Amino acid sequence: MPTRDELQPNESRGRRASTSKRPRQTGRAWVGCSGWQYKHWRGDFYNVELPQARWLEHYASVFDTVEINNSFYRLPEAATFAQWASRVPKGFVFAVKASRFLTHMKKLKDPEEPVERLFSRMGTLGKNLGPVLYQLPPGWKADRQRLEQFLQVLPRARHVIEFRDPSWYVDEVYEVLERYRVSLCLHDMHGSASGRVRIGPIVYVRFHGPSGRYHGSYSSDALRSWADWLRVQLDGGVDVYAYFNNDVGGHAPRDALTLGGFLD
Repeated sequence: MPTRDELQPNESRGRRASTSKRPRQTGRAWVGCSGWQYKHWRGDFYNVELPQARWLEHYASVFDTVEINNSFYRLPEAATFAQWASRVPKGFVFAVKASRFLTHMKKLKDPEEPVERLFSRMGTLGKNLGPVLYQLPPGWKADRQRLEQFLQVLPRARHVIEFRDPSWYVDEVYEVLERYRVSLCLHDMHGSASGRVRIGPIVYVRFHGPSGRYHGSYSSDALRSWADWLRVQLDGGVDVYAYFNNDVGGHAPRDALTLGGFLD
């Protein structure tokens, strides 16, 4: 039976809220990095003697989630997704970033075939599949009609959209996301940062680095501030996914561990 977060728009519309009082459940937090295959992490996060073929196993012994970022540049084959799933513990979550062919080249137009290809391949992750991220291109101004046409074809999953132009941050777009139960990606990329606002059934945060350009380490105060806000969401029963994309210099895993510690 699908959870409330997994319901499609036509399943959730018109349903009356229950008036019975039930204890509110606390949400769950997954904190990790945007990828694990960074050669410059050797000798830092990865021991120099650890073969690269065993990096995923080491990563999954430290974190319980990862955002697959290279799928944006080239969508892996189904067998690759299945092989990754076979190497991680039960309960480990892969978030997957959709191909730029869909988001940047086609700008969500005629999405049926690329969406079907994406889900047919990453579906081999099975129960390890988590949220699916769609990062829109910088400079593309808000197009509510195109967005809604895209959302109408999405299959059941936890979907997240990352906007890279401020024109998308308006109530009219938020209303569409809420109606289709798609979540807004919160991020700090300079020029298109989202701020802290929960839109959709989950909270999904991408930390692109304090410079907004994938490098640099976050201060403890900055991460503590985020943890305080995320804790409010968790206490409200909302699941949280947070990924650090400041891979340069090996800061991502260190910052992820710090944030995760603040949330414990």
